[in-house]
Amino acid sequence: FYCNLSFSNKVILAPMVRVGTLPMRLLALDYGADIVYCEELIDLKMIQCERVVNDVLETVDFIGPDERVMFRTCSKEKDRVVFQMGTADPKRALAVAQLVENDVAAVDVNMGCPKEYSTKGGMGSALLSDPDKIEAILTTLVRGISKPVTCKIRILPTIKETVNLVKRIEKTGVSAIAVHGRMKEERPRHPVHCDYIQAVAESVSIPVIANGGSVDHVKTHDNIEMFREATGASSVMLARAAMWNPSIFRSQGAVSVDEAMEEYIKYAVCYDNNTFNTKYCLCQMLKDRVESPMGKRLHAAQTSAEICEVFGMTDFYKKAQADLEARKSYLQANSSSLSDQPTLDGDVITMAVKFERREYPPQITPKMYLLEWSRKEKLEQPVYETEQRAQDRAFQSTVTVANKKYRSTLWEKSKKFAEQAAAIVCLRTLGVPEGRIGEENSGLVNKRKREERKQGISEDSGITDSTNRKRRITEPSQKDEQETNDKMMVVNGSCGQTVP
Repeated sequence: FYCNLSFSNKVILAPMVRVGTLPMRLLALDYGADIVYCEELIDLKMIQCERVVNDVLETVDFIGPDERVMFRTCSKEKDRVVFQMGTADPKRALAVAQLVENDVAAVDVNMGCPKEYSTKGGMGSALLSDPDKIEAILTTLVRGISKPVTCKIRILPTIKETVNLVKRIEKTGVSAIAVHGRMKEERPRHPVHCDYIQAVAESVSIPVIANGGSVDHVKTHDNIEMFREATGASSVMLARAAMWNPSIFRSQGAVSVDEAMEEYIKYAVCYDNNTFNTKYCLCQMLKDRVESPMGKRLHAAQTSAEICEVFGMTDFYKKAQADLEARKSYLQANSSSLSDQPTLDGDVITMAVKFERREYPPQITPKMYLLEWSRKEKLEQPVYETEQRAQDRAFQSTVTVANKKYRSTLWEKSKKFAEQAAAIVCLRTLGVPEGRIGEENSGLVNKRKREERKQGISEDSGITDSTNRKRRITEPSQKDEQETNDKMMVVNGSCGQTVP
């Protein structure tokens, strides 16, 4: 599926560190932004994240090893949010892009931020001096994902250098280029170079997004079109003007900052935004009022409840929390019945199952039971196909039994555990015992040893690097099942049913 997000004639929320989190993005969309960029997220951190569906908040969360939510998104912005990453490595960039691509509308590479947060390791504006690496990263992304790829740059010392770089970027196949009209050494106090942006816009055929006009050019919604005309760009991207009052996107005119802050707080509470991130964004909106009595109370707040108290929104906070708790209780009450029901994902039967070793007797596993059941039914032995994710090296396995495929939707820490989870899905779908401790009618009898053991095939055999994203492993269930045959036979009087 290709999301054909257009970057022509758009008004866009720019990527801003600590500001461009979910509440600000949703508020900008409410007020009229066409596209919203998330804050820059570093590839080395994102590559360690696990994608988790948050049913309580109705979001998709990308959670790091420290349990911190690195990126949170929801269906409301799915077709209009651009994921911006900081990267200096094509392979890492691709791994991160593939991790998030199904949950965002496009992927952007930061090539303009001059701050150390971004430039260390050769990211951000440091890339401007390495056009070969720029080309390698963007080409890899364009070829490797199904969503549009963009980049955001700063201008180079001369118009000619800037135009030459942008022409080279255009050849990679990117869908748009955002140009901040300042050089990497310049700061907001320096005037934005509209003539550079105009020269870029005239030199390429893809949309150019003008950025950097918040102080000198864009103070009201009407100024957005004036900035677009001054730069000759296809679209306009706003950072600080939107940070100070996101209703700058409102065509009918901005609302008061106080009203915008209240609407921001509602999103922050409902989507469980990090308290200190919420406080930071509100302080940016307060601007020179940050030293006022309200500003000082906000600065002292340590929880979302205390922030709401500062703004007279305690009743809203209590109701929102009660709604979340009610939803959580409902989901918990129904989770066991829901997770036990197999669902069809294409031609694969799936369930949310993890293999917990402590739930099974020593030397007994679901794979053993599945193998013995297959032999009893005179079926070919199960075949496992396992893949490994590049970003966290987790495993997921699909087992084929009687021409039907079974898989757990949960990823495991090892190949063995992933295969066991797939076997559990198959056994539970068929109604066959799996050997858990305390399971009735397990039918485990006649442990014995064979005099001759057949040589087992290594668990790591058959591994090939089929893509940069994952390794695929296909092999029959041989090693542990052969060892199992040496120790046990499963007799199952209740399992003489055919595969559905």
